[in-house]
Amino acid sequence: MVVTNEPTRLELLISSSNINFLNARLNKKKKTPKSSIFFEKNFNMFFYLVNNCNFITSINTMYQIYNLIVILAAQIVKLLALFSPKMKLFVAGRKNVFSILKEKIQVTDRTIWFHAASLGEYEQGLPVIEKIKKQYPEHKIIVTFFSPSGYEVRKNNTIADVTLYLPLDTFSNAKKFLSLTHPDFVFFIKYEYWPNYLHELKKRNIKTYLISGIFRDNQAFFKWYGGLYRKALKSFNFFFVQNENSKKLANSIGLNNVMVSGDTRFDRVVSILERDNTLDYIEQFKNNTSTIVIGSSWPKDEELLVRYINTASNEVKFIIAPHNIKLEQISTLKNQIQKNTILYSEKENKSLSEYQVFIIDTIGILTKIYSYADIAYVGGGFGNPGVHNILEPATFGIPIVIGPNYSHFIEATALVNKKGCMSISNFEELKTTLDELVFNTNQRKEQGVICKNFILENKGATDLILKNL
Repeated sequence: MVVTNEPTRLELLISSSNINFLNARLNKKKKTPKSSIFFEKNFNMFFYLVNNCNFITSINTMYQIYNLIVILAAQIVKLLALFSPKMKLFVAGRKNVFSILKEKIQVTDRTIWFHAASLGEYEQGLPVIEKIKKQYPEHKIIVTFFSPSGYEVRKNNTIADVTLYLPLDTFSNAKKFLSLTHPDFVFFIKYEYWPNYLHELKKRNIKTYLISGIFRDNQAFFKWYGGLYRKALKSFNFFFVQNENSKKLANSIGLNNVMVSGDTRFDRVVSILERDNTLDYIEQFKNNTSTIVIGSSWPKDEELLVRYINTASNEVKFIIAPHNIKLEQISTLKNQIQKNTILYSEKENKSLSEYQVFIIDTIGILTKIYSYADIAYVGGGFGNPGVHNILEPATFGIPIVIGPNYSHFIEATALVNKKGCMSISNFEELKTTLDELVFNTNQRKEQGVICKNFILENKGATDLILKNL
């Protein structure tokens, strides 16, 4: 997953998706409990005050306030868990972390710890995890997540010996966690900077690395009030960053232990080609017909796409994998489409080749579906934070179409500039772009080659990281 403006650790104590969930609940037409409104208003006020305490310049004072905020935020999370299933997972998943560690990690075990904020960061770090596991077979691999959207999807992964939620960043949690795990190496993926954990890692002289890191000048590290976070960064032994700008920013605050290694996500998507991507039911549906795969679409994407689908030639088929697969959302989408449409959940004992539109109301198979696409539309580009992952369709060598919000995503910006990816802002642009790709085979192939070459040109970050550990 690519992050646009990386949030601070304080902001990530409650993810924006959880705030949005609560807001959605509060905005429903049914009667809203007064307690819900109270919690929402006070929660928003709380974080407004937190993020506007820029007058505090003493690192020790900031550290004390940070720890107080973490404790207060933990209580707020428990209240939000009464209304949000995701927040309930966030709280419940952390209850037994230490007992699990006592059971699965022995004092004599040697361990390596990887931490990812969520699913996207885990997938980004996976090539490194896999190679480290091969290089250090005697070590147990520990993987932790901050977010339920990562843990709940990958809690049964086979690469790690132990997969857990990371306990909140308190001084006591950090000491206890590291005493139980006693890692030889620690890898934080992309943008994890927990002050208490980092302080304790440095105190114990545990080698700590940031991989596929990204820095932007709007982050707290580069502000006059960011002393606490600058100090936290000094706990890292080495930074492997994605681009030259990140290195320059790190150098500007005195961090010289930095290397531009690139983005390990490219290695991850290249490895997709080595596996079996066959899906018999997709082959049956496609039936050698030109197919547009619409991945991770949001309602604003679908407003335009449904208009196009309803007027498109019957020589083209569509597979839609919406971001939101709740029954109500899927039903609304299906009812808007005027062509013969079937859901993934309805596919058994059906002649799939007779349908024009296939809606995927499940998760976990979009990557394989992209392998059947002639053209890919990747959603999210009409909202915040912006477009979803374009690297997966790009690795299959197919042209990509996205919405207008992509400027914070390095790979999307690069592919748009290279003309492998096309950005559209309205229905007319969507129709013109898709029609050209559908009916102009040469253009489709040329843009697909650009996408494929872009992936191949940027692979290799994993080997560079391992070589320089």
